[in-house]
Amino acid sequence: MSPARQVRPCGQIRQSQIVTTFGPGAMVDLPDQAVVIGGLEHWRGDKVRIYEERLGSRIQALLGLPAAPALYAPPVDLGDPRAPASGITAWLFPEWFVSQFEVGTGEIRTRRLLHRRELVDGKHLDRDRKKHPVVPVRFVQACVRGHLSDIDWHGFVHQGRGPCRRELSLEEQGTSGDLADVYVRCECGAARSLAQATRLAGQPLGGCRGERPWLGPMAKEPCSERARFLIRSASNAYFPQRVTAISIPDRDAALRQAVDRIWEDFLQYVESAEDVRRERRKAKVADALGALDDELVFAEIGRRKQGLAEQRKGIKQAEIEMLLSSEEEIGQDVPGGEFYARALPLPERAGAMRAVERVVLVHRLREVVAQIGFTRFEDPLPDVDAELKLQVEIGALGRESGWLPAVENRGEGVFVAFRQDAIAAWLEREAVKRRGAELAAGFAAWASNRPGTVAPLFPDLPFIMLHSLAHLLITSVSLECGYAASSIRERIYSGDSGYGILLYTGSPDAEGTLGGLVQVGRRLADHLRSALELGQLCSNDPVCAQHRPDNAQEGRFLHGAACHGCLLIAEPSCERRNELLDRALVVPTVDGAGAEFFTAAEGGPA
Repeated sequence: MSPARQVRPCGQIRQSQIVTTFGPGAMVDLPDQAVVIGGLEHWRGDKVRIYEERLGSRIQALLGLPAAPALYAPPVDLGDPRAPASGITAWLFPEWFVSQFEVGTGEIRTRRLLHRRELVDGKHLDRDRKKHPVVPVRFVQACVRGHLSDIDWHGFVHQGRGPCRRELSLEEQGTSGDLADVYVRCECGAARSLAQATRLAGQPLGGCRGERPWLGPMAKEPCSERARFLIRSASNAYFPQRVTAISIPDRDAALRQAVDRIWEDFLQYVESAEDVRRERRKAKVADALGALDDELVFAEIGRRKQGLAEQRKGIKQAEIEMLLSSEEEIGQDVPGGEFYARALPLPERAGAMRAVERVVLVHRLREVVAQIGFTRFEDPLPDVDAELKLQVEIGALGRESGWLPAVENRGEGVFVAFRQDAIAAWLEREAVKRRGAELAAGFAAWASNRPGTVAPLFPDLPFIMLHSLAHLLITSVSLECGYAASSIRERIYSGDSGYGILLYTGSPDAEGTLGGLVQVGRRLADHLRSALELGQLCSNDPVCAQHRPDNAQEGRFLHGAACHGCLLIAEPSCERRNELLDRALVVPTVDGAGAEFFTAAEGGPA
């Protein structure tokens, strides 16, 4: 990464971090300064194209674009001073600094607050002509549309009264670091606590100026939002909005291609699925259709005859339909291949395995992650199908760029599908319905605390159950599979197309993997039993098991029986930020809610 107007980079960030953590508009602390990552127009050097058709189509629909955007990996700095400059431009931000030279003694620490124009060779020059180091100020202002700017410190301390531009200082009292103990003081005597800058009533910082420093020093746009106080390193300062897809063969694409091959000669006159079966007696038809289901073939024939457009499927829907297909092998086992999986033959099942419909060992897997924008203060939750719902306006990554940054990860995984009839029977139980009502009440309380945003719909109970089970499985398998728990990620499938869990791992700089998750699939019964045992008792029981989602005092509205002692895992592993969890839906707990999917005696479906 290269700062503006410099040849040598002053810091380095991994390509994957640019897409997942430090994209355009993100604030980053470097060894000697703080910067904001530049927009896409300021990315220099050769970029590698990444192809993923389903992901591109989804982004096109999400952003309302006329065509699917191109996806490129972030450019890298070549490290060769003779080569043209490459990498990512970073703009200096904030432009206000705090001197490391303290004035006065005692419990009150006073340091000068200076604009960069007041610095001499990047240092604070005191009245004795001595130079002192400075650090970027920790406080800035932003708005919910993503705009970002320095606080008008003179205007804040004088509350908009008078044109005073005398020296400013930052005073800190005590050791707590609380904003109520931090004051901005002017040499004229005016002072104001930073705690007042955080007030929601009124506009203590004034209106938003619409500045977008990541797009260049003069990038502005009109904005009617109020400016909000923001700590640069706070967790709500930057939420990258990403869309992810697994590069899995599209079953419908294979179906369309097969029908295309024999449409004119054989299939355009077919009137029923039985006709398709009769046509299979012909060698050319049998060779083209292969293992495709006759009902699916006839449905495609009917769609063509009626002139209906192809139905757009969600990303997860296409993935699970292929994973649940009747094919024993999916994809090709070749070096550098995007996807290769094999269905595991399941012998007579007992205990918890009675609920399992299919196990697929994913030997090769490619995940593509693209960033489409970012938000501040609020992070929109995707729905259960990983379809991002933009309830707030997202910040632009560039001015008019026709491409988006993306990164691809390669790894392995294991997919476990669960019987739909077992889940349907579980949903009919009264105890499950009561537990669902409690979780829905907590979700409603959470949504009511988000004024001005449109909350997503409450997910179905199978999703929460499978999500909780996935966390238990990640904790269980990490002890033996060779990967740390934070390296294993989940992908939950819950809907009309089927129910399942994909545990996978991947790395942007590796072609191969350890094979540990594939081995997990071969010993799934043991790992599933271990996971269910982990979930029955938490170190925080009975407090954890008896938590009610709508308890306003605790404020954990999106959690049932879930805490750091049982279900919460590393956030990079979870696709829902460790929310919508409840082990009471998976196994019996000490609370005895009776809503568990797996019984305590057999570990099988209740």
